Amino acid sequence: MLVLKISTASNDYLPFFMNWQKLSEDQIKGGWRKILARTFRMPDGKEAVFEIEQEPEIACVVAFTPDERIVIAKQFRPGPEKVLWELPGGIIDPGETPVAAAARELLEETGYQGEIEYIGTAYDCAYSTGRRQCFIVRNAKIVQAQTPEENEFITVETLDLPAFRHLLRSGELTDPGVGYLALDYLNLL
Repeated sequence: MLVLKISTASNDYLPFFMNWQKLSEDQIKGGWRKILARTFRMPDGKEAVFEIEQEPEIACVVAFTPDERIVIAKQFRPGPEKVLWELPGGIIDPGETPVAAAARELLEETGYQGEIEYIGTAYDCAYSTGRRQCFIVRNAKIVQAQTPEENEFITVETLDLPAFRHLLRSGELTDPGVGYLALDYLNLL
């Protein structure tokens, strides 16, 4: 088994391929989706500019009802211009804890509430500053009507485990990594 330990204390101890030096960073697009231009000196001495999405930290939830169904949201997404399946979640507000954001987002988007548990953190992608704080919720029950934010039009459904596994493989779920992380955490893969 290969184990890679990386110390972030100093670049002196990093393997050759990890020795990157950030030379500059500039915001090249503002608005809801901010884009940064980051210039790096790479291990071979060459310089390159990378466009990076500057995104906030988010909380993402895989919620299980008492009868082991997974709470899932469906909504239209402007990028692919189609309705996609999604796990409840959203931005962690300034001063808010990740667990509070996860509970709030689940309640707002679905009306469900339950016993929440932290399961890990995942990066959004290699060209983003975003990270997902991942949670499971056990015994999720409807406690109120949905209260989605402006511009959110969400349909809520529940899926049994085989249907959720199929959805994870389908390419129609926006957060498959979080879904797999949850199932692995619960030994349900």
